[in-house]
Amino acid sequence: QVQLVESGGGLVQPGGSLKLSCSASGLVFSNYPMRWYRQAPEKERELVATITSAGTITNYPDSVKGRFTASRDNVANMLYLQMDSLKPDDTAVYYCNAGPWLGIEYWGKGTLVTVSS
Repeated sequence: QVQLVESGGGLVQPGGSLKLSCSASGLVFSNYPMRWYRQAPEKERELVATITSAGTITNYPDSVKGRFTASRDNVANMLYLQMDSLKPDDTAVYYCNAGPWLGIEYWGKGTLVTVSS
């Protein structure tokens, strides 16, 4: 059974930092490109980071570029998102996503990040 479990969310002040983690099990993690998405209340889900299966290439939308950094550890089956210079607009539930690989993708249940003073 594939499981993706996010952690590390919480309340942080504007300008602060958080590091999210996603623990993967039940799949050959190193086969899957990974993504972080977020969804704020009453907004559509937004892609915020993509990292290739080997971790050598990352991509970010302009909204987070230069502030967010995705990384992965294919030995520990872990995905990370370092978030710096956080803004209130970054408040959302953050999800990790595996794939697609061979047409299959998986989602975690999300972790809430609240940026507020």
